Amino acid sequence: MSNLLFSSSCCPILVVHYLSNSLHYSSMASLHLSIEPTSLAISAFYSSNLRTTKNTNATPFKYVSFITSTPLSLRSRNACLSIKASSSSTTVTEESQGLKIKTIPTKPIEGQKTGTSGLRKKVKVFMQENYLANWIQALFNSLPPEEYKNGVLALGGDGRYFNKEAAQIIIKIAAGNGVGKILVGKDGILSTPAVSAVIRKRKANGGFIMSASHNPGGPENDWGIKFNYSSGQPAPESITDKIYGNTLAISEIKMADLADIDLFELGVTKCGNFSVEVIDPVSDYLELMESVFNFSVIRSLLSRPDFRFIFDAMHAVTGAYAKPIFVDKLGARPDSILNGVPLEDFGHGHPDPNLTYAKELVDIMYAQNGPDFGAASDGDGDRNMVLGKGFFVTPSDSVAIIASNAQEAIPYFQAGPKGLARSMPTSGALDQVAQKLNLAFFEVPTGWKFFGNLMDAGKLSICGEESFGTGSDHIREKDGIWAVLAWLAILAQRNKDKKPGDKLVSVSDVVMEHWATYGRNFFSRYDYEECESEGANKMIEYLRELISKSKSGDKYGSYVLDFADDFTYIDPVDGSVVSKQGVRFVFTDGSRIIFRLSGTGSAGATVRLYIEQYEPEASKHDIDAQIALKPLIDLALSVSKLKEYTGRDKPTVIT
Repeated sequence: MSNLLFSSSCCPILVVHYLSNSLHYSSMASLHLSIEPTSLAISAFYSSNLRTTKNTNATPFKYVSFITSTPLSLRSRNACLSIKASSSSTTVTEESQGLKIKTIPTKPIEGQKTGTSGLRKKVKVFMQENYLANWIQALFNSLPPEEYKNGVLALGGDGRYFNKEAAQIIIKIAAGNGVGKILVGKDGILSTPAVSAVIRKRKANGGFIMSASHNPGGPENDWGIKFNYSSGQPAPESITDKIYGNTLAISEIKMADLADIDLFELGVTKCGNFSVEVIDPVSDYLELMESVFNFSVIRSLLSRPDFRFIFDAMHAVTGAYAKPIFVDKLGARPDSILNGVPLEDFGHGHPDPNLTYAKELVDIMYAQNGPDFGAASDGDGDRNMVLGKGFFVTPSDSVAIIASNAQEAIPYFQAGPKGLARSMPTSGALDQVAQKLNLAFFEVPTGWKFFGNLMDAGKLSICGEESFGTGSDHIREKDGIWAVLAWLAILAQRNKDKKPGDKLVSVSDVVMEHWATYGRNFFSRYDYEECESEGANKMIEYLRELISKSKSGDKYGSYVLDFADDFTYIDPVDGSVVSKQGVRFVFTDGSRIIFRLSGTGSAGATVRLYIEQYEPEASKHDIDAQIALKPLIDLALSVSKLKEYTGRDKPTVIT
């Protein structure tokens, strides 16, 4: 038999005895107590967010007994008791907001520098002692106190493995640092776009997103965390650099002495002056989508008997959104949703919506009698893939087509877009639209945070990245379901006068018409995933040395160099400078080859090679992209010595 101590600012010390039996609760579990002051009758039940017995660190439990001399009266959603083992390394140093705050000694842990979109590592790395806690505390150490003290923060994630445990850690550290309230999605679920929407609607000070986006989930795979600001956009590099600096100097963690919060029931739990509100993960986001699009028009398309639609949630977070939006609100058939149940390991799949990892959807769409429109989203719901019957729409083309049709098909843009922007590696298809529509245009580094400043300054409405990210200024994140709704709105508008039996305007019709108007930017990306970091870095250094010696007019096979550089971006709003964002070779005919190391992986290095060639001649638009681009692809592989440096003779993914 062993003892644990209950501590609470409102209660005497209670001793809990526990014995081995078949019931288990996690080592991070909490017990909610109902204590009758007259009879001292006691009942205990588990927090419903810990309804699993799979935790290998679970503690066997048989009964609890309490030693007390004072009648007590507690209410389950107001009581903030914690179960803890006494530890000489934990010291209660202060009381704040009616809470006891523990100061936990810690020391710096290497490897906590954020990438393009937060900190991403293997789950087992985050599960190491204080690994996540160090980063969260370093974040609070990096923010001005007025940006979070007594403020409101949102919290949610994509449902992947370790999110529930991580949510409890984040809540306790937030409370320990003086945050007033946490808004957390039920079950810990909030898509990345929904977090941005919640922050903006509820005027929160910011929010945490627990996700490694499109990376695989599960005990052996990836986990991630990032912070978004009060506008809903990812924290800028000025803050992420401070966070990294503070991870190198951290010495203590401030953590409120709280029980775990029940994340499975909507409602508010108060702990002194600190509170946690569990919110519906869909409602705020759905309300926003209804304000952006004309749902009745889209419903008229999805309810047509001659139009078939399928959405693949890839067992990821958009499974929680697909039925309420596409089925319940827009009238799609229930069987239109594929892989619609979010799972901690995404059903052992890789939740990246591309032609390789969304193979089940691709096979359905390329079947002889495939649906008219198909789409998929990724782990955290911010990416998308769009397909027609036997037809793939590249992300570069997708954002350009949405932009060119936005004013006519989407009520939110009825006055026209303010400006357009793309990431540097994304094809120039959007440039052509901006030029023809006489709109402001911006080219930014990879990473959605670079669009945020432009949006907040009123300079940007629609933007996208070739990495399957598309969005607008309705929030400050890319948005997978928004992109799918945008395409449905375009198709609905094009087919609004079609009678039953008429041939519908298809996805391929819309794309071919766009190419006829603007020209086609043939585009492809080769991903070489989990390369040895040393070889990949040496390749990039070699390319940087090569471009330093290059000059306009140099011959590369049949191509003539216009310029070569390592992309540098100067933010037109705040003047901040970001350098070394990708090595690019731009030729006089507008063709480009670009090399980058991705910042979204959790292990090794992902080398990305981008190839693009503009073709104005409509008679050549139906050529397969890999055939049209083969001379450039061969040139890129030769110039970079990619096989020599990485040992790879073929890419992991081609898009």
